[in-house]
Amino acid sequence: MPLKNHRGTACLAATLAGVTAFGGLLATPAAAASRHSSPPPVSDFRGVNWADPRDNYADDAVVPSGLSTSDGYATTYAKSRAIIGGFAKLGANTVRLPVNPTSVNGPFWKSYRAAIDAASDKGFKVILGYWEADNAKDGKIDDQAAWDRMWARITSAYGRDSHVYFEPMNEPFGYTSEEWRDVAARWLATHRSVPRDRVLIGGYKYSEDVKPICADSRLNGTRIALHNYGFWHTDWTSVDQWKADFKERIGTCASRTILDEFGASMTTGLDYNGPVNGSNEVAYIQAATDIIRELRLGSVYWPGLRNGDTYSLTTLQGTGTRLSLKVNNQSGLDRLHWAWKKK
Repeated sequence: MPLKNHRGTACLAATLAGVTAFGGLLATPAAAASRHSSPPPVSDFRGVNWADPRDNYADDAVVPSGLSTSDGYATTYAKSRAIIGGFAKLGANTVRLPVNPTSVNGPFWKSYRAAIDAASDKGFKVILGYWEADNAKDGKIDDQAAWDRMWARITSAYGRDSHVYFEPMNEPFGYTSEEWRDVAARWLATHRSVPRDRVLIGGYKYSEDVKPICADSRLNGTRIALHNYGFWHTDWTSVDQWKADFKERIGTCASRTILDEFGASMTTGLDYNGPVNGSNEVAYIQAATDIIRELRLGSVYWPGLRNGDTYSLTTLQGTGTRLSLKVNNQSGLDRLHWAWKKK
C-alpha cells in the first residue's frame, strides 16, 4: 500500500456437486462435505489483523506479534489461545494472518500452524493472506514455484477446515486488472477442491477497487477483499466524502465484499465518537464504520495487534504464555462495535 507510514515502513468434477450461495461451483463432493451447510454472509466476518511487528512484508518468516520462531507447537498454541481470546473479548470472530513461502515451506510451519489451530478451535474464521517479501515489494508474486508450494501445503492442511479462508495475495498492485484476474482464476483452477466462498480475491491495485473482480465471471462465488485508508486522502475531513469514496470502490458488490484492511491512529488520543473537528482520521473512521454497518460488509481492522504500530487497536501485555491485550482507544473499539451492530 502506498505511503503506509504507520506500518513501520508504515477437472471440474464430471458431475457438479452444487452451487454456492454466490453462484460459484462446488468442484468435488469432498469439498461439499467440508462446507458450511449455509455459507455465512460477509457481514458475519467481524475481525482484526494480527501482524508481524516489522510489517508483514518480510524477507524471512512472517511472525505475528507475540510469537517466536524459537517456540514449539505447544507454546505457540498457548500464546495464540491467549491472544485470540483477547480478540474475542473485543467482539471479534475473525482473524487475518499473514503467510509467505518462508513461513509455510520452512521449519516455522510446524509451530505456526498452532496459531491457525488455536483460532479455528476457538470458532474464529481465519483468513490466510500471502504477503510478498520486503526485498521485492513490487506487487507481484515473488517466486511462482515457491508460492505454488506454499498454497499446496496450506490447502492440503486446511482445505477441509471450514473456519479457514484463503487470500491468494495481499495488494496485487504490480499487475494490471486483467493480469491479476488471470492470476486469481488460475489459483481457483489449481485449487478446485476449495469451496469458492472460502476464497478472498483482493481488489485491483492495492485491493482498493473490487468492481473489476466482481465483474469477472471466472471469479464468481468468491469473496472479495477491499482495502481503504484515511492517509490516502489526508485533506478529506468530510464524513460524507469518505462514504461516497467507499461506495464508489464497492459499486454493487457489497454482498461479496470484506474490508479486510482499514485503520487509523489508536495511540494518539483521538475521539472517534466525537465531532470531526477537522480530523481526516475521525471523518474516515466514522465513515468506514457507518458504511460497514449500512452495507453489511465484512470487516477486519488493521491491526488488532501489531507491536509498535500506532494504528494497533491493542497493546500486548504479559510474558511467556500469560498474555493479554489492553485496548488502546475505547472510542475506536466503540466504532467497530457500531460497525458490527453490537450497539
